[in-house]
Amino acid sequence: MKTIFKNVEIGEKSFIGDFVSIGVPPRGRKDGELKTVIGKNCVIRSNSVIYAGNTIGDNFETGHNVVIRENNKIGNNVSIGTLSAIEHNVVIEDNARIHSRAFIPEFTELKKDSWIGPGVVITNTLHPKCPKAKQCMKGPVIGENAKIGANSTIMPEIKIGKNSLVGAGSVVTKDVPENSVVAGNPAKIIKKISELKCKKGLVKNPYEHSV
Repeated sequence: MKTIFKNVEIGEKSFIGDFVSIGVPPRGRKDGELKTVIGKNCVIRSNSVIYAGNTIGDNFETGHNVVIRENNKIGNNVSIGTLSAIEHNVVIEDNARIHSRAFIPEFTELKKDSWIGPGVVITNTLHPKCPKAKQCMKGPVIGENAKIGANSTIMPEIKIGKNSLVGAGSVVTKDVPENSVVAGNPAKIIKKISELKCKKGLVKNPYEHSV
């Protein structure tokens, strides 16, 4: 069983799993009031919920139990892992990869080819429960080809530079320059991407394709 609400467009050769809901009207909206578009060759796995007002490109893929709130713009070749949550008004560009159990809040931008590891938490509110919190809510910008290691936390309004790497378990409180490796709590620059070595000796630099 699956539920497809009104004003939903799903591209050809897409697979919709059991117990999936697509086009769910957000609070204050009627069924079909917001158009929902999902591209070609997509795979929406069981128990995922996609709210109305989303525009999603071709070759999109979810794991199981993914929740995507309303009014997001999601590019081509994007995948979102099991039990991840995407809030509203998020921009996810082409080829971005979000692993399982990640949280992506409102007003976050993920640039093309960015990579979000499992258990990553992104935040968008400087002072939770402040009466004016929603007026200054702003998520981070994760730069092109940037990689966020597992279980990291990214604070609001942060900019993660192009090609940069955030080490697993880090808490990022300041902007990260392009081509940098940061780690720790709070995260600090420890080297450049070009200085990373492959411990297995398989390649000179594990990210040499992006340096």
